[in-house]
Amino acid sequence: MRTAAALLLLVAIPLLPVRADEPQNHWAWKKPERPKVPAIEGQTLANPIDAFIRAKLTDAKLSPAPPATREQLIRRVTFDLHGLPSTPEEVDAFVTDKAPDAWSKVVDRLLASPRYGERWGRHWLDLARYADTNGYEFDEPRPDAWRYRDYVIKALNDDKPFNRFVIEQLAGDEAFPNEPDALIATGFNLLGPDMTDSADQPQRRFNTLTDMTDTAALAFLGLTVTCARCHDHKFEPISQKDYFRLQAFFTPANFRKDVPVATPADAKVRAAAAREYDELTTDLRKQIAAIEEPHRKKMYEAKLAKLTADAQAAHRAAPDQRTGGQLELVAETESKVRVTDAEIAKALTANEVAKTNELRAKLKTFDDKKPLASPVALGLSDKPGTPPKTFLLERGELTKKGEEVLAGFPAILLPGGKAAPATVQTLPGSTGRRLALANWIASSDNPLTARVIVNRLWQHHFGKGIVATASDFGLRGQKPTHPELLDWLASELVTGEWKLKRLHRMMLLSETYQQSTQVSKAATAFDPDNKLLSHANRLRLEGEAVRDALFVVGGRLNTKMGGPGVVLPEAARAAGGSRPVTVTTDTKEYARRSVYLFSRRNLKLAFLEAFDLPDSNLSCPKRERSTTATQALALLNADETMAAAKALAERLTREAKTEEERVVLAFRLTLGRAPSEKERERAKAFLTKSPLSELCRALFNVNEFIYLD
Repeated sequence: MRTAAALLLLVAIPLLPVRADEPQNHWAWKKPERPKVPAIEGQTLANPIDAFIRAKLTDAKLSPAPPATREQLIRRVTFDLHGLPSTPEEVDAFVTDKAPDAWSKVVDRLLASPRYGERWGRHWLDLARYADTNGYEFDEPRPDAWRYRDYVIKALNDDKPFNRFVIEQLAGDEAFPNEPDALIATGFNLLGPDMTDSADQPQRRFNTLTDMTDTAALAFLGLTVTCARCHDHKFEPISQKDYFRLQAFFTPANFRKDVPVATPADAKVRAAAAREYDELTTDLRKQIAAIEEPHRKKMYEAKLAKLTADAQAAHRAAPDQRTGGQLELVAETESKVRVTDAEIAKALTANEVAKTNELRAKLKTFDDKKPLASPVALGLSDKPGTPPKTFLLERGELTKKGEEVLAGFPAILLPGGKAAPATVQTLPGSTGRRLALANWIASSDNPLTARVIVNRLWQHHFGKGIVATASDFGLRGQKPTHPELLDWLASELVTGEWKLKRLHRMMLLSETYQQSTQVSKAATAFDPDNKLLSHANRLRLEGEAVRDALFVVGGRLNTKMGGPGVVLPEAARAAGGSRPVTVTTDTKEYARRSVYLFSRRNLKLAFLEAFDLPDSNLSCPKRERSTTATQALALLNADETMAAAKALAERLTREAKTEEERVVLAFRLTLGRAPSEKERERAKAFLTKSPLSELCRALFNVNEFIYLD
């Protein structure tokens, strides 16, 4: 329900007029056609990107800015692709390399590094609303969510084709049922917040279906469909029927926390170990069960009787016969009917205790034969058989069912703009619905998918997308500044087998990317927002890049990859009604990259929050880049800054023999360049009154440390 304040806000927002024919003829609904690369009179441009940009600049009578310095370029691109500062050695190698392919070698080296996946994986995790906890009041941990994060990083490092990346996340279990990575990928759909203590489990399930429908449209199609859940969209040609047709692809899905993701070889080894253990211990376990089972059954029935009738029915139903709602009920109430070993021990007679203790002692001698628990992940699976029906809901309320709708795509994106049920091929053990959706989204015929992802790449490299509203390509989204370039890039992605690294390389090798941030008076007057890209945009680093840079300059960064999230002490405590989590015991883990930190929905790390850490309850297409006093205070006084200043001072003392050398090295490590003569003199004067660590802290507070030129 909207609040009165929200309604007033909606009234206050001026709505731009929409032409009567625009909803049907909007540019984004039409499949991209590869445009001809413009020819610029008197200019020979090797990179087609530059031709499109220069054509607009020429029309506006603007000239491009001069190239950035080599020191600026390598720092810019290293943060761009790795989220880390370039080292003095890397800077020197590039500055002194006079070969014509010096720049392309730098780009290729950075793209080939595993640091690339960590950096660009963070961008995708923002879109996927990734977190390691459920949110809401209790904010319980999700022990296996990290597997999705690792999947994303690996997929990007492997340069997995983007169309395959899409299919795996929406329907990996249906498309590639024997591939663990594809099963893990379906966790994308369950990454949103989850009110696990909800008293209304059907509503809880519907909330999750709504979240996965909305997020899939935002992330892959750049469409905002949320409004159409309650009524036909007021601004976009998306009807309420369109919304529930889209949701019908997800309706049969089982939401799982226990999808087995062991590799086939690993599963075979575990199965063999399990068989051996079972054979050795079957008799002992049967004897223990014979003693405990009567007590266990009695306690279970007593606990079950306290649940609602629906919950009791769900538990009594055969596991393979439970509906999606029953599976959710079982998962929610499982802890309430679980009979613990401690409870059994209290119920046993003295003779039974003595006998079970004797049997357990014998069983313990086989502990070294126990197989390891199989790895599991969040993910989806479909229940075989007749899928549940999907209904149009009046005002989006679950209790007000209207007509039944069949799975289908938004009509405006179909030939002729006419709705039709999707063609779905039933698969063994699955409905095949999500695979039909995934194949449609990942098709080169889809007018949105390729455009949306190349625009996201452009946004991160140039500071603003060709379409500034990166997750809204609809009528209310902003129009592309360079529509022909956007379509050319989308076509290039498809013809290049959907490989993203190829597009990265093309953008980074352009003269447009290599411009300096110098702004001419003519550009300031004619194009103050730099929509035509007459110069590079000066960009502030995200909080993770700032934190990681503090570790790098002090020589402390732990480059270990993957695994469960690192829980820092300040992230472990309970906040409000949320559950505490266990602090990571190995302090060396604290210096790992920020992408591997345990991410809580209800308790953000203060240092990262100061630099506009996004709300993980929602898909985030673009982070804010504010300038606040909190950021200055963090760079002056935060524990992260103080520790980094101390570590950098110790490194300078180790690696440089004289004060002069330490000053130069300090500048090179923090700012990526040598100090000017004036800066050297000021630094030396400063050191006559203050320790070296204070100079380091001062450099962390220079704009150049957190801004890219």
